[in-house]
Amino acid sequence: MQLSPAHHDERLTAPRSWWAITALTGLACALMLLPLGTLPMLAGLVGGSALTGLLVSSYGSQRVRVVGGALAAGEARIPVAALGDPEVLDAEEARAWRTYKADTRAFMLMRSYVPTAVRVEITDPADPTPYVYVSTREPQALAAAIRAAKTSPAGV
Repeated sequence: MQLSPAHHDERLTAPRSWWAITALTGLACALMLLPLGTLPMLAGLVGGSALTGLLVSSYGSQRVRVVGGALAAGEARIPVAALGDPEVLDAEEARAWRTYKADTRAFMLMRSYVPTAVRVEITDPADPTPYVYVSTREPQALAAAIRAAKTSPAGV
């Protein structure tokens, strides 16, 4: 199956350092249970590491996709017909839109460990959301996929 030029698929995974923190959290749980014996200590190591790993994995499992004529960012699925022209944000501009330039009505899929982003105006007059802010490691590719999806035949 050949993917259309409007296709984009990216997973916003957590950085490697967070996995080191996961291991250290498991170690801390084991050390807290050390006075209770070896078996509780091992249970603390496995349980603490597994729980923290689950949290890091679920936080880093957000996907950004442009497929089927829609932008799917996390839980949101927005038809490209309702989107304006995407604006690629470098690290400095992305930080500004995450902080003092941000609108509380905007949909934001942001990850602070991803320095770049894409901001796209919502052109649907019935939607109160002014724009979509999406953290991405490949802002040029995401913007190109949105533009290509807008110009391609419906639903390709």
